[in-house]
Amino acid sequence: MFLFWALAGVLAAAAAGLILMRAAGAATSASDADPAQALYRRQLGEIDELAERGLMGEPERKSAHAEAARRLLSATDAPAQPWTGDTKARGAVLLAVAAAPALALGLYLKLGSPGVPDQPYAQRLAAWRAGDLMQLTPPQAAAVLRQVTGERPRDAEGFRLLGMVEGAAQNPLGAVRALRKASELAPQRPEIWQMLGEAEIVAAGGKVDTNATAAFRRLAALQPGNPSARFFLAQAKADAGRKDEAVAELQALLADMPAADDRRGAVEASIARIRGEPEPVRDPAQQALIQSMVASLAAKLKTNPDNPEGWVRLVRAYAVLGDTAKRDEAYASARARYAGQPQVVQQLDEAARAEQMQ
Repeated sequence: MFLFWALAGVLAAAAAGLILMRAAGAATSASDADPAQALYRRQLGEIDELAERGLMGEPERKSAHAEAARRLLSATDAPAQPWTGDTKARGAVLLAVAAAPALALGLYLKLGSPGVPDQPYAQRLAAWRAGDLMQLTPPQAAAVLRQVTGERPRDAEGFRLLGMVEGAAQNPLGAVRALRKASELAPQRPEIWQMLGEAEIVAAGGKVDTNATAAFRRLAALQPGNPSARFFLAQAKADAGRKDEAVAELQALLADMPAADDRRGAVEASIARIRGEPEPVRDPAQQALIQSMVASLAAKLKTNPDNPEGWVRLVRAYAVLGDTAKRDEAYASARARYAGQPQVVQQLDEAARAEQMQ
């Protein structure tokens, strides 16, 4: 390590010395003549040559010739300012160049960890997998699940979980890949198609594209009347310019929903957007109260995580609020904690599929 820094300092000083030597030579050989004049005279000759070769028309030649001549006259009238080098600054430059590696080395020795051995990715991955999954960040958990699904390529549930965690890790394309694989392995599971459709929308920047539409059509075939499928398929028609059909389908969905259903607000807001009307205004005080309650629950679970009912409530709350990143993160953490309790896992799955409230 010390040899590296010593060589770096020597090379930096040598490079600086070479630059200063060349600059000194240029300053010594510099003349009082302004090089701009020679440049513009050469431009005039080049313009005439292009015109003679037929590469420039006469109007273009006259215009370019006049501009170059104007610049030549301006440079001729300007007072000569020969370039000179400041010899006094050379020592300071060399000193700064030599001091920079020394300062960097000192900071590294004080703030860095020169004695820590390399940590290859494979070793870190093994440590994440052997450690407490609850302590992993979403990207780390996603790396572990990618390895697990590689070992179990026929495990649909593993790919479904990978899709959830990839979403929490802000990797929508990874989530789509994992959920597509899960849908291939378990084509009869409607929750996978719903998750895939939602992931496709995120990956498409919020638009219900052809991939998302195909996923929701499959969901509608497995669960006729599924509110999510009806809602997003109507959105797809609105995106395609078929606004009247989209509004009619959303109104039919609204008519089928109970009056107390929290999802009615999302449908009403969507109808207003499609029609170009003002969206229903939320109650700010109520929204702030809900956010405060959810934050309080999350803080309690961070202090006392052994609370399966609390985790289910937290996952459902994030799902209802539409905070998919926090929903997926809480879901992944809770599912890893209660992987050996099928009943809790089932409740978490249902909570994660809760519809967003608008």
